[in-house]
Amino acid sequence: MLRLTQYAQGGGCACKIPAADLEAMLAGFGHTPPKNPLGELLVGTETGDDAAVVSLQGDTAIVSTADFFTPVVDDPYDWGRIAAANALSDVYAMGGRPLVGLNLLVWPREGLPYEVAARVLEGGAEVAALAGCHLAGGHSVNGEEPMYGVAVTGVADPAKLMRNDAGRAGLPLSLTKPIGSGVLNNRHKATGESFPQAVEVMTALNADASAAALAAGVRCATDVTGFGLLGHLYKLARASGVTAVVDAAAVPLIEGARASVQAGYVPGGSRRNLDWVAPFLDAEGVPEDLLILLADAQTSGGLLVAGEIPGATVIGELRPPTDHTVIVR
Repeated sequence: MLRLTQYAQGGGCACKIPAADLEAMLAGFGHTPPKNPLGELLVGTETGDDAAVVSLQGDTAIVSTADFFTPVVDDPYDWGRIAAANALSDVYAMGGRPLVGLNLLVWPREGLPYEVAARVLEGGAEVAALAGCHLAGGHSVNGEEPMYGVAVTGVADPAKLMRNDAGRAGLPLSLTKPIGSGVLNNRHKATGESFPQAVEVMTALNADASAAALAAGVRCATDVTGFGLLGHLYKLARASGVTAVVDAAAVPLIEGARASVQAGYVPGGSRRNLDWVAPFLDAEGVPEDLLILLADAQTSGGLLVAGEIPGATVIGELRPPTDHTVIVR
């Protein structure tokens, strides 16, 4: 069997540039504003939110995002499904609906058959169809490592956006998917073992969760991907000027994730995530293996919502600011 994961150094969202490095790179970043823009930029780079949002006339805003990564599983069709679901998630996290996507493909044409690339694209197309999102062309280049993803344009009501800077003290925190995909993907890459429970989580769309959050009047949310639950929660709490408190025992885990951490299958990205949030974290007494999972670099994770919605697990709450941005108990 072809081992796609062996063609890449990293895998999935664990291959992101580390959060600390990214923030240092973007510190002081600025750009010349456009002349005579067609709409107002409502969400940009200021808080590291999930997607850019530009207002148009009336009650319509454009939501724009792009996401691509190296193989997270060996099956090319599943990789395509996972990558597409992950890209669409950024639109859902903002309270939007995906409209159209463009494929982004990097392929080592002398190392991997094009038939395999076709299966990747088929997987992406299936998930886009389930989301009601047109998939129309895209761009492909030759490269040393295979990569796939989608640039997605969606629409949203600008008065009902879900942002990561809109959290308020007193709101509960809910998580819509279990975590641990990074650890299980790392084990899959190392051993070839299959974890269908992780694939099921990663290919599930966040469409229903987003719709439920909007119906409940939620205005603060993010999705949990490469910076892990703790990393994305830290960004949300920092942007909102609050402290986030997490009940570690309440956080749902994918079956086999904790045993895989204890067996040593920990992605480097997950450790880097924990190192990044450590200065702002109070987690006294929490076992290290559980902290690793809370920082685990997820691929196509769930929504983290400031509020309660059907089907989601309440894992903590937002409180007035304290000496620590995130507290885990």
